[in-house]
Amino acid sequence: MRSSIRGAGAAAAATALVVVVSGSWFGYQQLAGPSCSGEIQLSVAVAPELEPAVRSAADGWQQDGAAVGGTCIKVNVAASESVDVAAAVASKHGATLAGVGQASGTAITPDVWVPDSSTWLLRLKNGGATAFAPANGASIARSPVVVAMPEPVASRFGWPDKKLTWTDLLRSVTSDKPVRAGIVEPTQDAAGLSGLLSLTAAAGGAGGDTQKATTGALRALAIGRSSLRKDLLARFPRANDATAIANGLGAAALSEKDVMAYNATKPPIPLAALYLEPSPMPLDYPYAVLPGIEPAKASAARVLYELLTTQGFKNRLAAQSLRAPDGNWGDGFKALPGAPSPAGGQATVPPAGVGAAGGLDPVAIDRAVSGWSIATQSGRMLCVIDVSGSMKAPVPSANNATREQVTVAAASRGLNLFDDSWSIGLWTFSTNLRGSQDWVQLVPINPLSTNRSRLEQGLSGIRPSQGNTGLYDTMLAAYETVQENWEPGRVNSVVLFTDGKNDDKDGLSQAELIRRLKQLADPERPVQVVIIGIGNEVSKAELKSITDVTGGAPFVTEDPTKIGDIFLKAIALRPNAPR
Repeated sequence: MRSSIRGAGAAAAATALVVVVSGSWFGYQQLAGPSCSGEIQLSVAVAPELEPAVRSAADGWQQDGAAVGGTCIKVNVAASESVDVAAAVASKHGATLAGVGQASGTAITPDVWVPDSSTWLLRLKNGGATAFAPANGASIARSPVVVAMPEPVASRFGWPDKKLTWTDLLRSVTSDKPVRAGIVEPTQDAAGLSGLLSLTAAAGGAGGDTQKATTGALRALAIGRSSLRKDLLARFPRANDATAIANGLGAAALSEKDVMAYNATKPPIPLAALYLEPSPMPLDYPYAVLPGIEPAKASAARVLYELLTTQGFKNRLAAQSLRAPDGNWGDGFKALPGAPSPAGGQATVPPAGVGAAGGLDPVAIDRAVSGWSIATQSGRMLCVIDVSGSMKAPVPSANNATREQVTVAAASRGLNLFDDSWSIGLWTFSTNLRGSQDWVQLVPINPLSTNRSRLEQGLSGIRPSQGNTGLYDTMLAAYETVQENWEPGRVNSVVLFTDGKNDDKDGLSQAELIRRLKQLADPERPVQVVIIGIGNEVSKAELKSITDVTGGAPFVTEDPTKIGDIFLKAIALRPNAPR
């Protein structure tokens, strides 16, 4: 949880009308009513570091007689970790967020949500919340994402005078004598995600083996990852001596606000903030009015937003070591050495990186989150690939490579992300591949430390058959195989690729398969099933009937060239404990 400094709001009531007049005539009319009756409660969940500023503005409005259309408004502002609200919203809208986990039983969704980053809104939309369309979404504050380093370590990099890049950092964390890098779990922390995106982009642009460079960067960060920000901060050196500095954390992606708050505690070794180029995605604090609220609340939310766009609110942000949305700052903001904005914040600063939801790249975010989840976790998986005759169909968007070739290529690329702690096996299936049996085991499930080369060879030898799609018999056999040698402490899963419906007339019916899976399902020995459907002949309803029993999810795409990203995303959706 980010630490924050509560600014005094003593002058809020006296200045409320002034700041609203500087905002808009509509806001003034709403605030200037002489009386009101009844009460509407507007719930506002705000990232903890921003909460004091929003609460102060809301209190000032209420002290001055907050009303909309003659009805009194009570604004309930709560400091809420963005990941916790995201879990609740995901649960309400049927979305799945990799690495976030389930919402707690007491979690509720607010009327207005101000998370620390627009990435949360985008991840929810891409995670399956198709009806999730919050209003507004404009940024009300900003904090650049920086690389925090103990000042003695930063000095070796030329701080604060030398301009550094993410490629410079990549070299330092993957060298023979690497800087000890850390990160707050990027699936749960927006600053961590921003740093991950920048570092993986640097790896992708470094030339050579991009996959190897990216995986190396992920694993370097994974060694020093923390679930909580306070735990990560506690790993920075706490004594001003060479041993403590050498053994402590040397670099981590944090917000500018985090560095300021840490240094305000007067640690033995202050942190330097390195503003690396290209500028990473900042924390942009979008003002999201969640869908489904009643019109009177929506009107109150609009007026509250106006209060949060004034010069008075800009000064409240400065008291919390936060910037205005344009990157400038209000009165009292104390910039860190090397900060790129002009002193006093009078000139407009171009937005650093991408700071609004419309400018974010959903594919890049999905790849980063999925790649991280795979590279930093361990599991046991049986990969099952369809080799029915229809897999010979050419894919025009892949230079007419067959569906089989595109599928195998995606599985091969994914294999490179799994480290040696994973256990993976490989089957193919069609109909009557071995006598009346629809499936063939190419490689048994074993640790990649001894199995990797066999899997690579097995994948390279896969060719389509002349058979049909024996989906149901194969699924039951795969489920039984994974469950038989189930391993505690790991996600045990089946990942199956197919381009068609079950058409094995001599095999199990759908009803029989579901009945058998229900008999086998054991909450003490769960097996997650992920089915990736390719092409327009797949029935998502058929696949969902299976995963509804087993846990997991179906993913269907008519464009086989997208299965690489879908594969990574599917593997990343691993079950998590409730928050």
